[in-house]
Amino acid sequence: MSDAQDPADRDAPPRLGPRGLDRPPVDPEAASVFGRPEGVDGAFGDRATSPNGSRTRLAPAPTAALAGAFGRAEGSTGPALQRPPETGGPRHPDEDAFWDGDTPAREDPWRRPETGVELGPPPVADRPPVSAPVPGPRLSVREVLFGGRVQPRALVVLGLIALLVGAVGGMVGRYTVEGANSLTDPGATLAEVSEAKERPPGSVADVAARVLPAVVSIDVKVGDQGGTGSGVVIDPAGYVLTNNHVIAPATNTPNGTVQAVFNDGTRVPAAVVGRDPKTDLAVLKVQVTNPTVAQFGSRGGLAVGDSVIAIGSPLGLAGTVTTGIVSALDRPVRLDGQGDDIAVIDAVQTDAAINPGNSGGALVDATGAVVGINTAIRSLSGGQDEGGSIGLGFAIPIDDARGIAEELIRTGTVTHADLGVNARSVTDGSADGAQVQNVVAGGPAAQAGILEGDVLVKVRDRTIAGADELIVAVREGEPGEAVPVELIRDGRPLTVTVTLGSD
Repeated sequence: MSDAQDPADRDAPPRLGPRGLDRPPVDPEAASVFGRPEGVDGAFGDRATSPNGSRTRLAPAPTAALAGAFGRAEGSTGPALQRPPETGGPRHPDEDAFWDGDTPAREDPWRRPETGVELGPPPVADRPPVSAPVPGPRLSVREVLFGGRVQPRALVVLGLIALLVGAVGGMVGRYTVEGANSLTDPGATLAEVSEAKERPPGSVADVAARVLPAVVSIDVKVGDQGGTGSGVVIDPAGYVLTNNHVIAPATNTPNGTVQAVFNDGTRVPAAVVGRDPKTDLAVLKVQVTNPTVAQFGSRGGLAVGDSVIAIGSPLGLAGTVTTGIVSALDRPVRLDGQGDDIAVIDAVQTDAAINPGNSGGALVDATGAVVGINTAIRSLSGGQDEGGSIGLGFAIPIDDARGIAEELIRTGTVTHADLGVNARSVTDGSADGAQVQNVVAGGPAAQAGILEGDVLVKVRDRTIAGADELIVAVREGEPGEAVPVELIRDGRPLTVTVTLGSD
């Protein structure tokens, strides 16, 4: 029965058996690369018996380098990494070898292929300490250029790069500045300027530079009190012309001192040679070698409107220069004072800024010649040398000052012509004059027949507009000089000749 055929098998088509495998010959070179090592007939060579009794083919022993890098530490007896540690008790035959507690192996992140890769910290190994690198010797410029340490082509390229960087920086700086100017002054049109000398001969700067060395500051001290004025060097021997009211406080007390300070800072003591209270002038003497001496001009060369320069030490500020014009000529000015110290000057009026401390300084014309000695100012306070300058300054004409100075240097005193009357200023609405208040008995006026009440209107060719002008007109003459005097007596004009006396 066993050899009998099933009727269904007799009806089935015949089946072909498996065809034999066609194994092409193996290339020797490929076999040498991918073939098994000599003496190995299986996938992993030797086999070993596992703890559960199964035979496992083992791979050949690793090399020493691999064993040192990835092998277990020497003397380690812990479990292998392939399975979890044995916790005791026999394992169920159906139990998964990679079972960890209640978590199946497929949920173990170490066994899931889709688990993301994470990098851990690098292994720490005991390595010998690495010493800090020692910097090598630096190359000098000579070694770089001539030592053959650097290729010439590299030097040329480096130079070209430096030039390029400098050119780019210059262009950027230029455009930046131009851009800034266009931002701050968009569309600005600058006024044209022409080349010119800033200090040509005759300019204020030129005149000041020539005259300043001849103008000094006068420091006066009386105990703890002090004051400052100005002076002008008028002689190579060291004579200095100034105002009497500048040095008067020091001459009236035994402990007063006077010093002259030159433009270069030289300070020397000054001795009083002589002074004239009636013209408010004084002369000092200083011991200096080859001082700069001022040149003298003349009142006759001045005209109203001429430019003038005032030089002195206003408010103690030495070497101060101010400018203005001649505002008026032959201006009679009565100076403040007491008793015989009341002075009347026939002044040159100027609007150059003059302040306290300018007294005794120089008033010079456009050529640099001294035409006056700055003496007084008028201010809103009503007095001379008080308050601030409001454009009303007065200087003694150098013609008068020079004669007084020469007389003081020769004799130490000065005498003035005198008419022998006291007068006051009057006007009738159409004419002005000086009315005689009293006549000195036996004086020049009495001898000429001038009476009290007469109104003097002219001396020589000078019209008399008031009492102050009468004084300066008389002082223009010399003692013993005969001068014509016109007067009004009882409404009738009359002319008399007076021989001037001396004060």
